[in-house]
Amino acid sequence: MIEKHLVEKIREVCVEASLSAGEVIRESYGKVKQIDFKGEIDIVTEVDKASEKIIVEKIRDNFPNHSILAEESGLFEQKSSVKWIIDPLDGTTNFSHGYKCFCVSIAVEIDGEIVVGAVYNPMADELFTAKKFEGAFLNGEKISVSKTLKTKQSLLCTGFSYNFNDKIFSENIEMFKKFSNLCQAVRRDGSAALDLCYVACGRFDGFWEADLKPWDLAAGSLIVSEAGGKLSDYSGNTFSAYGKEILAGNPIIFLEMLEVLSNFRR
Repeated sequence: MIEKHLVEKIREVCVEASLSAGEVIRESYGKVKQIDFKGEIDIVTEVDKASEKIIVEKIRDNFPNHSILAEESGLFEQKSSVKWIIDPLDGTTNFSHGYKCFCVSIAVEIDGEIVVGAVYNPMADELFTAKKFEGAFLNGEKISVSKTLKTKQSLLCTGFSYNFNDKIFSENIEMFKKFSNLCQAVRRDGSAALDLCYVACGRFDGFWEADLKPWDLAAGSLIVSEAGGKLSDYSGNTFSAYGKEILAGNPIIFLEMLEVLSNFRR
């Protein structure tokens, strides 16, 4: 069992690392010199790597025995009950194209449970944070999910697989069409971590996406939960950051979206 004062120290380092990495991203905006491809269209920039380096060094300086799972460098596992889950630049495609929708996402898992999360949007200077059982915050002010009661009055968001020939991509197209006919509008902004934070503070009423990674979801999912939102997979099963799907929303919209997604799969 981790002592409370240590969890608070972890939270402080998580926030400091997010802000430091965000500063580098902000200063590099519009100045990308090199773009590499991890797959056919999955890109990574020198800024992703620089941001991750800052975060990892900050963790190592304070908690040298903790495990780290980071998007660019993978898993560095140690004999610790604590694991940091890092996306140094969620929304790299947006960043590389000059579209101001990207963030740093850092979560901390203790004994398999996510207990601390921070998501920082450096261009808007918005820091979303949460600690288990203590609520969710935007720049220090407590936030909560929307009170929208009907899907037809809601603003939803989603993301698509990069692989245009993939079954998941085809399913998302159909789901996008379905929800577009049921709500006011659907957005596809390209940063799952920010999408979740926008659900948490009520800008979006619901979010769904498949084929994501733990670093995309870990921090944002805690922030949604602590803001009073609901989370599951498309079938209503308990949400896991290591799972294949996520559905998130305020308690009412979540249930309406879950019914649509469940019926879609039948």
